[in-house]
Amino acid sequence: MMIPIFRSSDTKSVKRILRSGETQLKKAEAAAQRILNDVRRDGDRALQRWTLQLDKMDLAREGFTVKRREIVKAYRQVPEGFVDAVETSARNIRKAAREQLPRAWQISNGAGIEISQILRPLDRVACYVPGGRFPLPSTVLMSVVPAQVAGVEEIFITSPRPAPAVLVTADILGVKKIFRLGGAQAIGAFAYGTESVPRADKIVGPGNRFVAAAKRLVAGDCGIDFVAGPSELLVVASEGHADWIASDLVAQAEHDPDAVAIFLTPSRKLALEVQGAVEKILQEVFAGETDVPAKALSGHGAVVVTKNLDEAIELVNAFAPEHLTLLNGASRMLDRVRSAGSIFLGETSPVAAGDYASGTNHILPTAGAARLRGGLSAADFVKTISVQELTPHGLGRIRKTITTLARTEGLKAHAYSIETRFKVHGSTPKGR
Repeated sequence: MMIPIFRSSDTKSVKRILRSGETQLKKAEAAAQRILNDVRRDGDRALQRWTLQLDKMDLAREGFTVKRREIVKAYRQVPEGFVDAVETSARNIRKAAREQLPRAWQISNGAGIEISQILRPLDRVACYVPGGRFPLPSTVLMSVVPAQVAGVEEIFITSPRPAPAVLVTADILGVKKIFRLGGAQAIGAFAYGTESVPRADKIVGPGNRFVAAAKRLVAGDCGIDFVAGPSELLVVASEGHADWIASDLVAQAEHDPDAVAIFLTPSRKLALEVQGAVEKILQEVFAGETDVPAKALSGHGAVVVTKNLDEAIELVNAFAPEHLTLLNGASRMLDRVRSAGSIFLGETSPVAAGDYASGTNHILPTAGAARLRGGLSAADFVKTISVQELTPHGLGRIRKTITTLARTEGLKAHAYSIETRFKVHGSTPKGR
């Protein structure tokens, strides 16, 4: 299987590849809705049925949560140096997360009118960690650390068959409870609550298209970060090392058969070189041991030959990718990028650096959601609350403004609530 090449003038192919993530999500919603309805109605019994059917795991026998002895055993199963790697990555992520927090502030809108903003963390958060073909301790780091920086008291991990690396990472970070739940049923459990699973204020983390669809469907009942489904990468370059570009495309395709990996270039020569390099890397790295990257690249990947870099950036903004790499001359076009989850500038800034340890968060919006917001941050785990305090003099200063606007809107009681404070025994209100 080969990653296809087509020109940007082939609008049908461009549209298909740029919208593949959204199409996959819509197709998954019906199945996710059925599972969510079952969980909402039957609680633990539905979780047991769906987990047995989809994950081949008996929760009645194994339990909903991981036991301490399993975590102790997991420490003996992770590779040498793993704990140090987790601690280094956590340190970098924590440093960035502190900068992401909104700030408390207080200002005066004139004499007697003080307004301010205070911050309060969420009480309970569920962090979804995909199971799939690979353990993802990095997702534990990316979801738990920002929540801790924000001050969230109860942080849970949920993952189908959590791998030893996931258990050890969660333990290093101090997570007290890890659930053996995955898929749309896990999202339903934390969105609605069951006998064994507490309802969360917010569910965060990436997942397959069914997890992403379930998060979208429960958004009215529970907070979510955003839709974080199958991974996406757009690379833009007019020149560069074909092997390096191809390696990033293959790395992206390694995640999932539904992963999207696209290279945009005005250079036909570079397009052909990258196509060839992709084939070489698939053979050298995987040697037939898995066909997942090849399936992703042939089904949801492409090399698109554009008229110029300007057109490539227009396509980037139309797609709003989860990951965007700008190489060489394209790096100078950063100020023209309006929508992307995370941007990587230059040839020695591979996406894998952000996936693990540079400090930025790898939980990012997909399927066009980057048009609306950026990636997960500590700000997602706090509430900003406005506070105001007016003295009698301050209220008097804006009395007419308030009553005029209230009466214009036809809200007489609003106006009365102001005027009555100036009719206390025929005088102005008392106070400081």
